[in-house]
Amino acid sequence: MKKSLIIYAMTALSLTAAAQDDPIVMRINGVPVPRSEFEYNYNKNNSEGVIDKKSVEEYTDLFVNYKLKVQAAMDDHLDTLSSYQKEFRMYRDQQIRPLLVPEGAKEKEVRAYYDGMIERLEGKQLIQPAHILIRLAQDATEEQKAAAKVTIDSVYQALKDGADFAELAKKVSQDPGSAQHGGLLPWIGPNQVVKEFEDVAYSLNEGDISEPFLMPFGYDIVKLQGKKDLEPYEELHDKILGYLENQGIENHIAQQVLDSIAGQSQKSIEQILDEKTEEFCAKDDELKYLVQEYHDGLLLFEECNTKVWEPAAKDTLALANYFKKNKKQYAWDEPHFRGMAYYCKNEADVEAVKKLVKKLPQDKWMDVIRETFNKDSIMVRVERRIFKKGDNPNIDRLALKDKSAELKPVKNFPNVGVFGKVLKKGPAEWTDVSNQVVNDYQRLKEDEFVAELRKRYTVEIDKAALATVNNH
Repeated sequence: MKKSLIIYAMTALSLTAAAQDDPIVMRINGVPVPRSEFEYNYNKNNSEGVIDKKSVEEYTDLFVNYKLKVQAAMDDHLDTLSSYQKEFRMYRDQQIRPLLVPEGAKEKEVRAYYDGMIERLEGKQLIQPAHILIRLAQDATEEQKAAAKVTIDSVYQALKDGADFAELAKKVSQDPGSAQHGGLLPWIGPNQVVKEFEDVAYSLNEGDISEPFLMPFGYDIVKLQGKKDLEPYEELHDKILGYLENQGIENHIAQQVLDSIAGQSQKSIEQILDEKTEEFCAKDDELKYLVQEYHDGLLLFEECNTKVWEPAAKDTLALANYFKKNKKQYAWDEPHFRGMAYYCKNEADVEAVKKLVKKLPQDKWMDVIRETFNKDSIMVRVERRIFKKGDNPNIDRLALKDKSAELKPVKNFPNVGVFGKVLKKGPAEWTDVSNQVVNDYQRLKEDEFVAELRKRYTVEIDKAALATVNNH
C-alpha cells in the first residue's frame, strides 16, 4: 500500500512538472493544445522572410480557426477515407522512412559501390576516348556501306595529314552528343561500351588515333585522350554518396529494414510505420508536430474544399449576384478590351472572321474559326481574353486607339484584326474577372463557415499560458 502511494505521488509530481513545462494554452471543443504545439506553428508561420508577420495575439485567432476546421473534418470522419489515409501516409513516410536507416548503413553502401567499381575495372585503368562516328543503319545496303567507308577513310586521311581531331569531330561526326565537344566521351572502364569500341580504345596509348573500324552502328575512329587509375575512396566518397542518394538508397535501406521487421513480427508494413511514427514522435517534438501538420493540413483542405471552396466556385448564380452587389470594387483605372486579336494569312479573311463571329457568344468563337478557317491547315491564329493596355500592341492600336502603339503581326500571318468590346468603366460580367470574383466569394463563404464553427464548438483560451509563448 505504501509503495503504491509513493508511485502515485511520483506520477502526480511528474504530471505537474510536465504541465508547468508545457502548459495548455487553449482548448478547442475540449481538446487541449499545449504551448509547444502553438509555438511550433506560430514560429514556423512567422519565421525570417515572412512579410506579414503576426503578433501572438493576432496569430491566435488564425490558429483557432485552423483548429476549428480540423475538428469539423474529424467530426465528418474525413480521416477514415482511404484517399486521405493514403495521402497522409505518403507525406508522413517521407519523414519516417529515413529514420529507419541504421547508422553507418549508407557508408557501407558507398564502400560496396566503390569496391564494385574496382572489381569491374578487372585490373585495368580508366580511359577517356574521343571519337568520330559515321553512322550506318543495321539494314544498310551494300551501296550505303561503301559510301560510309569512303567517308570514314577520307576523315582518317585528313587526320593523317594533320587535321585537328576535335575540329573535324565537330564538323563530321554523327554522334551529336559528343561531336559538340570535339568527339570527347566520358571516362569509361571495361564492359561499359560495345566490345569492338572497347577493344580498340584499350589498345591505344595516350594521344594515339586508331584506324577506322566497323561497329554495330557505324564506322568509327578513336583517339585516346587519357588514362588514369581510379581515384581513392576518400576522393570519390561524396560523388558516390550523392549518386546513390539520387537513386533512392535511403528508401531502399529503409525498405529492407521494414521487410525484416515484418518477417519477424508478422505485422504489415503500414502497422510497423504507424508504430515507428509513434515511437519517433515521442522522442522528437519537432517531428511530432510536423507529422501532425500533415495530418491536420490535409484534413483542413478536404473539409474546406468539400464544404466551401468547390461549392462556391461552381455556384455561378451566386457568383453573378455577388459580383452585381460588389461591382464597384472591381472597377478599373483605365479601359480594358474583352475580345480577341487575330492574325490571318490572307487579307480578305480579316473581315470574314468578323462577320463569322459577330452574332456568336465568345465561347463559340474558337470552335467556328477552327471549323471554317483551320480545318485543313492553320490560316487564322487567335488570342482571346481580357486585355489591358500594354498586354498586346495590336489591341492597344486597333481597339484602345493608342496611336503610339505599333502593329506587330505574327510571323507568316501578316494581317491583323481585332474584335470585341471596350469596357471603359470596369468588367461588365463576373466572368470578366472570374478569378478575383471566385476568390473573393470563396473567402466570404469561408468566413461564414468559420463563424458557424465558432458557434458549434467551444473555444477556451488561457491568456496567462499564452503570454508565455516564446517567453519561458
